[in-house]
Amino acid sequence: MTAMTLRLSLLLGASALAMPAQAEEHLTAIGTWSSVYIYQDFEKPFWEGTLSELTDGAFSGEISSLDQMGVAGPDVYRMLGDGVFDIGTTIADYAVGDAPELEGLDVPLLAMTPSEAHAMVDAARPMVADIFAERFYSHALGMLPHAPQVMFCRDEVASLDDLQGKKVRGSGRMTTKFLEALGAEGVNIAFSEVPGALERGVIDCAITGAGSGLSAGWWEVTDYLVTLPLGGWDTAVVAINQDRWDGLSPEQQEALQAAVTTGLEDRVWAAADGGLEQDLACLSGAEACEDPVGAEMALVDFSEADLEKVRSVLTGTVLPDWAERAGADWVARWNGSVGKVTGVAIAQ
Repeated sequence: MTAMTLRLSLLLGASALAMPAQAEEHLTAIGTWSSVYIYQDFEKPFWEGTLSELTDGAFSGEISSLDQMGVAGPDVYRMLGDGVFDIGTTIADYAVGDAPELEGLDVPLLAMTPSEAHAMVDAARPMVADIFAERFYSHALGMLPHAPQVMFCRDEVASLDDLQGKKVRGSGRMTTKFLEALGAEGVNIAFSEVPGALERGVIDCAITGAGSGLSAGWWEVTDYLVTLPLGGWDTAVVAINQDRWDGLSPEQQEALQAAVTTGLEDRVWAAADGGLEQDLACLSGAEACEDPVGAEMALVDFSEADLEKVRSVLTGTVLPDWAERAGADWVARWNGSVGKVTGVAIAQ
């Protein structure tokens, strides 16, 4: 056991060890970034309150964010499979180094609205379930969208041509490949390090959800916001360690699954429906913003000709590149699920 694993085990298990034996099942969880609204408004309230309410006290929970615990994004599911904690939630794109087939969950520009993104995620559920069982020794409980992944830029970006040569922080491997195919230089930088990198000129632009960028203060170091979802929806997967799941009775499994679906996943999707408009209003300083922060970013929409070009790059370059990494079996499954609902097929 590594020093990090031992530290996490002690920290996450401390309260459970101190508690007397109880009938309830107590779950320890690692969630997404503490600075973003998904964690603040949904994950933390769910695991530390709503879960118990929805299960009539059969389950309770506690959660810490990955940054609070000093856990790197790609390590969350690895450590979950090792049983360091019971529940792990992080951006699926962080784990594609271990599971390249997982890139097919969140493809840029295939979903332009929350309803389209929801349909794409629902189609991918059987694939995601198998990936998590095989790659991470865990059971997938749900998937949370972080809204369209838009681009925050220091200097003006008025068209696709303006991306040429720019250093852009992507939100995942496929997004980075996409940016490079468009003439930009994809840069891998952790979410928490982005504001400093933008301020110092290490990068020119960075991609994340509008709400995440708003709550994390990216608007303080950028002036232009490209509203096209160049990074997809940054879907996070909620999963439970397989041994922990198997140790629950069928009734407990059903209760936990229902609670995660109705008390966490459904609520995040419902918020995604109207959240983008409000986030953009606040980032641009529009009167419609209900909670102004002082941001006055310029919103940028690419032309229809630019949109046609990026779609051509996606289907002609980016998806075939992923197909080579994922393999023929996963591509066939993707074509019959995600590809079917989005109207896109990858040639084999």
